[in-house]
Amino acid sequence: ILMTEFFHSCTTNDRKREIEELLNSFAGQPGSWRHCFYFLSNSRNEYVMMYSLTVFENLVNKMWVGVASEDKAELRSCLPKLLLSQHAQLPFFIRNKLCKVIVDIGRQDWPMFYQEFFSNTLQLVQSPSLAPLGLVLLKMTSEELVCPREDLSVARKEELKKLLLEQIPTVLNLLTGILETIWDKHSVTVTTPPPSPTSRDTSKPHSLPSLYLNNGPAAGLELESGTLCLLALECLAHLFSWIPLSSSITPALLASIFHFARFGCQLPVKAKHLPTSNGDSAPSNFLANGSEGQGRTGQMVGHADRARLGVMAMSCINELMCKNCVPLDFEEFLLRMFQQTFYLLQRLTNSHINTHTVKNRLQELDESYVEKFTDFLRLFVSVHLRRIESNDRFPLVEFLALLFKYTFNQPTHEGYLSCLEIWSIFLDYLTTKIRSRLADRDSVLNRYKDALVLLLREVLNRIQFRLNQSQLEELDDETLDDDQQTEWQRYLRQSLEVVAKVMELLPSQTFSILVSLSACVCVWACLLGDRRLNITAEADCRRLHCALRDLSSLLQSVGRLAEFFTGDVFTARFTDARAIVQRLVEVTCYGSQISLYDVEMAVPSVLKPDLIDVHAQSLAALQAYSHWLAQFCSEVQRQQDQTQFVDLITSSMAATTPLINAKVPEKLLLSACHLLVSMATTVRPVFLVSLPAVQNVFNLITENQNHRLPQEAYVLVCRALSNMLLLPWPSLPEAEQQWPSRSTSHARLISTITHQYRLQPRPPNHHPNSECKVVLQQTLCVLRDLVDSISGEATKSRQICYQSLQESVQVTLALFRLYIQQPDVTDEVLSFFLALFQALRVQMGVAFTEQIIQTFLSMFTREQLAISILQEGSSGSKVVQKFLKILQVVVQEPGQTFKPMLPSILSLCMEQVYPIVAERSCPDVKTEMFELLFQILHHNWRFFFKTSVLSSVQRSGAEEHMENQAQFIAAMQAFGQSFLQPDIHIFKQNLSYLEILNTKHKLYHRKLFRSSMLFHFINVLLQVLLHKSHDLLQDDITLALYNMAAVDFPAFYSSFLPEFLSGCQGIDPHQRTTLTRNFTPERDLPSFSQGVYRLVNDLRFYRLCNGSLPPGTLKL
Repeated sequence: ILMTEFFHSCTTNDRKREIEELLNSFAGQPGSWRHCFYFLSNSRNEYVMMYSLTVFENLVNKMWVGVASEDKAELRSCLPKLLLSQHAQLPFFIRNKLCKVIVDIGRQDWPMFYQEFFSNTLQLVQSPSLAPLGLVLLKMTSEELVCPREDLSVARKEELKKLLLEQIPTVLNLLTGILETIWDKHSVTVTTPPPSPTSRDTSKPHSLPSLYLNNGPAAGLELESGTLCLLALECLAHLFSWIPLSSSITPALLASIFHFARFGCQLPVKAKHLPTSNGDSAPSNFLANGSEGQGRTGQMVGHADRARLGVMAMSCINELMCKNCVPLDFEEFLLRMFQQTFYLLQRLTNSHINTHTVKNRLQELDESYVEKFTDFLRLFVSVHLRRIESNDRFPLVEFLALLFKYTFNQPTHEGYLSCLEIWSIFLDYLTTKIRSRLADRDSVLNRYKDALVLLLREVLNRIQFRLNQSQLEELDDETLDDDQQTEWQRYLRQSLEVVAKVMELLPSQTFSILVSLSACVCVWACLLGDRRLNITAEADCRRLHCALRDLSSLLQSVGRLAEFFTGDVFTARFTDARAIVQRLVEVTCYGSQISLYDVEMAVPSVLKPDLIDVHAQSLAALQAYSHWLAQFCSEVQRQQDQTQFVDLITSSMAATTPLINAKVPEKLLLSACHLLVSMATTVRPVFLVSLPAVQNVFNLITENQNHRLPQEAYVLVCRALSNMLLLPWPSLPEAEQQWPSRSTSHARLISTITHQYRLQPRPPNHHPNSECKVVLQQTLCVLRDLVDSISGEATKSRQICYQSLQESVQVTLALFRLYIQQPDVTDEVLSFFLALFQALRVQMGVAFTEQIIQTFLSMFTREQLAISILQEGSSGSKVVQKFLKILQVVVQEPGQTFKPMLPSILSLCMEQVYPIVAERSCPDVKTEMFELLFQILHHNWRFFFKTSVLSSVQRSGAEEHMENQAQFIAAMQAFGQSFLQPDIHIFKQNLSYLEILNTKHKLYHRKLFRSSMLFHFINVLLQVLLHKSHDLLQDDITLALYNMAAVDFPAFYSSFLPEFLSGCQGIDPHQRTTLTRNFTPERDLPSFSQGVYRLVNDLRFYRLCNGSLPPGTLKL
């Protein structure tokens, strides 16, 4: 009644809590299991039965040590009897829970106190009527004994795995027998005497057994046999996940698995669907309860259930395929596997069966089966191809032909992309192989040349709308995924990656194929007249739509291949690259001359975006060749004739600059801006700034403020113009760089950009308003970008940049105080100063840098910091992060320049920021604060340790002189405190910081750290492992523990370890002694790691055991 009431929809939460307390109280009473056994035996209420089994489960997993031996014996006897007598009537989830409890008992007591546990399971498996039940128990035994979910001692875990491994040959033989018996029973109808094609004639040497070449129908299965097969395959799948490859996995077993893998290749036939019955992990049509199948003999397994058998058989095969460690004597076995899979691949891609096309055939197969088969192919190519490729008994070229057929007949886009990944893996393998075998490069390539050309052609066909419009239109081209790509962009990108990999292997063939495809470039020219599109018919519009989409894809593919024309091959492939670039320039010029984005047409909603996209992609493709143009620029500097290069640059700028206009669609505008930036930054022609087209852009920025570009485009154009004047021209001596005139021009450019900003009144006359904020934010965004773009450039470029910016920097510092309460503006100001500090701190000078820092320190009072930080995730929090980033840059500066500021920075960090964030989440601010602490310690080690050079060499701690000890201790305490908090990212970051400090500065060996901190840190890290709070970082924590213990291994083993264990609650003296003894005093990392794992695991286990003992238990 209580259980029914608890789950009733009308029961209130308060009443549920009352019932829960009552049930928990009852479960905790000694002997409550006897009542539960009675309920389980006599009740048919599922809630009551599940509650009773939960009581048993808790008893076995958490209280077993404290259960009387006679009660244990009774439970070991009565629960299996109950299962045998009632399994057919129990709901499958109740039956499975009961099986789990019995297996849990076996995990605790087998073989010492429950010797018959495993033998009973094997007997059930061999019993015709109870085999399904035995297989359920067998699979659970594999799951629960090999990977126990509850705490067991390490010794017990090792013992269980060893015991199970001893039983594996017997288990595999039994499972093989089950699969063979069922196959032989049901396949007899399709075996005919020789010389029929379906006979089992194996007389041909080195050929696949005819069993696998048989194209006749696979066996028909009765429902009961299907259930048994599925359970046997589920068992095998789990066993294969952990047992090593060995002779126990026999050819007969493998053949049986592949028999059932064939079921996935079968097409559905019209058949009566079978009634549903209870099952567990098996499909609904399969019987899951042992003897429940009696009386259903003759009913046949339907297509969906046969497909499930195929899926599970492929799961077994894939578990074997995952194993990278293959014994030498097992390679023959793998070859046999691949031969049999080759047969399955033949069946899947056979277009002559029942007049189905391959694509229709794959479409009608179970989707999960096709996915599993694709997984197999990926594993084969990525893990085992190198083992099999040279074996003349494996037809590799024929395999690739079948893989090709399988790939390009996939019924879904996802399936096709998964197959493209396999080809990418294969191409990477081939590229690596050729690089390592340059001597016979041609012979290796010739073997695969035809296949690669075929692959290239088909991949290019698959991205063309004129050939696949209906399929490609299904791809979403609007919604962005986590990688900021649409579905269509992802599809195209993966296709082009394959094209690029083939290009690396077969450059000339790939280039020829792309040139032949480029014929469609001309398609639009003949359709346009007087800036009007002259077609109106729907069919013509559709054809043009497809042609334009394909042209856009072709342009992207041409751009993707740009890297293969630069570097060492520049000269050899110069003619081809020049032809490409010349053609791209022509396309962009044509688009700009007739203003493609503004062409009149009958159906603008469809074709206008296509025309804009083609024009934008032509600019993007040209931009991709900027590195080639830069190399061309360097080459022509050494030659007299620069006509070709000048013509290319002049024409490209003439095509680009007219598009830098507020009226141009944003997509096209941004493409033009990015191309201009690449020309200014990567190519850097000397004459670029003097071109009339570029001068027009200067005039647009400096004179036409009323038709301002969108902010993103404006920033890009300003960056391009600034870089033209700041960046040194390649291959020219310093004397010819024209720095004076360029400096003057840059100052004029910056003066124009910042004109409105510099006119803002300064305090105290300034009163912020929304218009002022907009000017400030927009201007600082541009200036920050200009500074970022030259951060890695030569000193002269940075000097000129700072000279131009000097007045704007002074204005910004003066305005900062006014906006301290407006985080969105403050964030922009600090972002600008962060860029200045990262790129131009040397040019700013020490005095001004110190003035800026002191201004910031005075403004960020503790109250202001608290207001900003406590607005978690807000712009206020971001402001503090930026401020801390600025301080990080300052403390990393070498030399003594900014050393006088260290005390005040440390004070801000430890006395103002840390107290606010210490007990709060604040992950973003904490990350930057600990980064600042680390940088202070790492780059200013001598601020704390005045170690002489001699003592550093001798690593002597006796002469160690320390200063600012209080600040060092506070910093270490902050790091230690972070390890007690749940944020795993902060934990990982700070642990790595300590390890770096130890590697670079011997932190753990320092006298102060060794004497007063070392064992505290070790203690904290061990406690973290004990509480399982940061299990993802187990390896990192163990490595840190090893490095700390390595400072003084004798002290760790003889002093710390006993002291640590004596402070551990919940274990007795004998257990402490055992734990100490089991942690063998090894000094290598693998042994130490194993010792830590054993210590932590067994300590948890002992606590669990001791906690389950009844009060007053006598411990011996």
